[in-house]
Amino acid sequence: MIRTFAFDVGETLVRDDRYWAAWADWLHVPRHTVSALVGAVVARGQDNAEALRLIQPGIDLRSAYQAREEAGRGEYLDETDVYEDVRPALSALRAAGARVVIAGNQTVKAAALLRALELPADLIATSGEWSAAKPSPAFFERLVAESGVPADQILYVGDHPQNDTFPARAAGLRTAHLRRGPWGFLWADDSTVAEAADHRIDSLMDLVPLAEP
Repeated sequence: MIRTFAFDVGETLVRDDRYWAAWADWLHVPRHTVSALVGAVVARGQDNAEALRLIQPGIDLRSAYQAREEAGRGEYLDETDVYEDVRPALSALRAAGARVVIAGNQTVKAAALLRALELPADLIATSGEWSAAKPSPAFFERLVAESGVPADQILYVGDHPQNDTFPARAAGLRTAHLRRGPWGFLWADDSTVAEAADHRIDSLMDLVPLAEP
């Protein structure tokens, strides 16, 4: 029985378009350039931040992030960033009696922005708040502790195999791989993902039957 549905954030609940566009504008390169480089590093199996290091070798991402914030060009989220199936799916899961947790690799500020959206969730937390980031086992240990149920009663939903599907399964959680965003589409039919994912879905609404008695 699945008692908790836990969700990644980027390209699972919210679009990453604004995030990468803001970095492109900050680094004074066309947005298409950043998008293409993100795709390239994804295909290589690298961390997406490598796209920014290709544009500006040696960039200190922490300092650049702070500079953007100080210039009034920092992180931002609003309702237009939220995928259309998020509110109905999360609401339906809670109505069925499941606990909904949102937990991804984001900053402390992103956590505040997500809470301001008032998404239908019982808990919203980020790696910045937990001081543990995926794919570290510590992240999933904290997730299990916060969920208050055994790991095998938690379904972790995400688009990124290396950050979501594989480490969540290794931590004893059930997993759902979402065919969405560059990682989701690229790895959707990979045999290793098929083996690691308990479910492969095209929409968050596909999860609702899993919560029904």
